[in-house]
Amino acid sequence: MERILVTGASGFIGSFIVEEALRRGMEVWAAMRKTSSKAFLQDQRIHFIQLDLADEGKLTEQLNGMHFDYVVHAAGVTKCLHEEDFHRVNTIGTQHLVNAIMACGMKLRRFVYLSSLSIFGPVHEQQPYQEIRDTDTPQPNTAYGRSKLAAEQWLDSLADQGVQLPYVILRPTGVYGPRERDYFMMAKSISQHVDFSVGFKQQDITFVYVTDVVQAVFLALDHGKTGRKYFLSDGQVYQSRAFSDCLQQALGHPWLLRVKAPLWLLRIVTCCGEYWGKLTGKITALNNDKYHILRQRNWRCDITPAIRDLGYHPEVQLEEGVRRSVAWYQENHWL
Repeated sequence: MERILVTGASGFIGSFIVEEALRRGMEVWAAMRKTSSKAFLQDQRIHFIQLDLADEGKLTEQLNGMHFDYVVHAAGVTKCLHEEDFHRVNTIGTQHLVNAIMACGMKLRRFVYLSSLSIFGPVHEQQPYQEIRDTDTPQPNTAYGRSKLAAEQWLDSLADQGVQLPYVILRPTGVYGPRERDYFMMAKSISQHVDFSVGFKQQDITFVYVTDVVQAVFLALDHGKTGRKYFLSDGQVYQSRAFSDCLQQALGHPWLLRVKAPLWLLRIVTCCGEYWGKLTGKITALNNDKYHILRQRNWRCDITPAIRDLGYHPEVQLEEGVRRSVAWYQENHWL
């Protein structure tokens, strides 16, 4: 039986990866923090392991004597109070995990790292917008994007150090679906009759449903080429109002007050949110990273390499994915 370790297993994407690995008959080890919730990890076949990604020595002890065929590194943070926290968790944590795996002498068949399209930042924002390709130079404009790019660059440097790690990097665009909380906030707002958006310049955006990300993960385990990086989306490009329109339809067409704010107002709000978060010690969604994410106008990306190399074919388009998400939110009393 193939053995797989999934980090960030209690998270949104990680929990779906665990479910698919179980469906495939794998022996699944779910890595998580002691304080993490097991709400979406109720299957009795799951093996749980606590891994301290902040301490390489301790991590090596925790993994010592274990063997895995595959590791999917989905652990990470998307919101932090301080920029250095992104680097500590997303970059250094990845380094610690790989170093511990190597120190334990594991011979992995594949290591899949979940990165993000956001490492490219505002590339090709001169209209008409062009697809972001893997030959473009990353220009991350968020702390999150910079930390993910640094982790990618470190993985790329391993071969020069004589370290043989069969890694594949996936770069999904905006991932949504059941259990996800950021897009859920938009659903909640629309259910309360307010649709808030920012910026008046055309915005081309892309999405990928969570099960299509999971599809790509397992294709990468089987067919991914070492060192290759793959963008993931549903293959379509949408305008800025598309997601809220799908939400409104899935919610039964509630009446809406549509508010479109200028970017300068968003800048003020997020600066205040950043300051308030540091003052109170509470992470807020309205921060500097959120400003740059909402400000970005071009989220097009080229998924041709994933289709060609992996056999990736997105199965869920936006309207259906939003319908499934809203149904789950309602069934689980989030809405």
